[in-house]
Amino acid sequence: MLQRLLSGSALAVCAAVVLLIGGGSDLEHVALLGVALGGVVGLVPYDSPMGKLGGFFLGFVLAWIAFGVRAALLPDTAMGRAVAAFMVVLICGVVAALSAGKVPLWSALLGVAAIVGAYELPFTDSPPQFMVTSPTAATTVLLAAGFGFIVATLTDMFVKVADSPPSRGSRKAPTSTAPTNDPELLGRLLSEESK
Repeated sequence: MLQRLLSGSALAVCAAVVLLIGGGSDLEHVALLGVALGGVVGLVPYDSPMGKLGGFFLGFVLAWIAFGVRAALLPDTAMGRAVAAFMVVLICGVVAALSAGKVPLWSALLGVAAIVGAYELPFTDSPPQFMVTSPTAATTVLLAAGFGFIVATLTDMFVKVADSPPSRGSRKAPTSTAPTNDPELLGRLLSEESK
């Protein structure tokens, strides 16, 4: 419980700080989105931190490229958006499958959500301005996500260390997993557990 409370509080402070830093700029419009998505990537337990970061950047870059393809090649219609969305999600899924879980699909989809959430509205307003408007949207949401990721990761790391239960010493691992006919085994195990 303490871990969740501290992580949530740290991310709330982070979101407020990013909003204050970005006051009057494009950063303030994507601060909460970026901090929240970066916080999720930081908080989700996963064996490879580089894998979840790699997935996030994969999805982010693929969706950003899809905006460029939409601006240059695809009509700004429901069909054009559908083709771009299909390709982005398909490639994310294929990479996740080919990496055998090292690049998780969930983090790639969060990367997609970051750039789409930050840039879909400006893109829809003026698709031909992609080269001018997309770098601003990309850098601001990445900055906010970076803050969220760092705060969530550090808070989670330090709170786990401080919140972990004290070790009661090493236990002997069972030497055999074969069933036994010893009727007193359960009694011995329970008495050993209560020590």
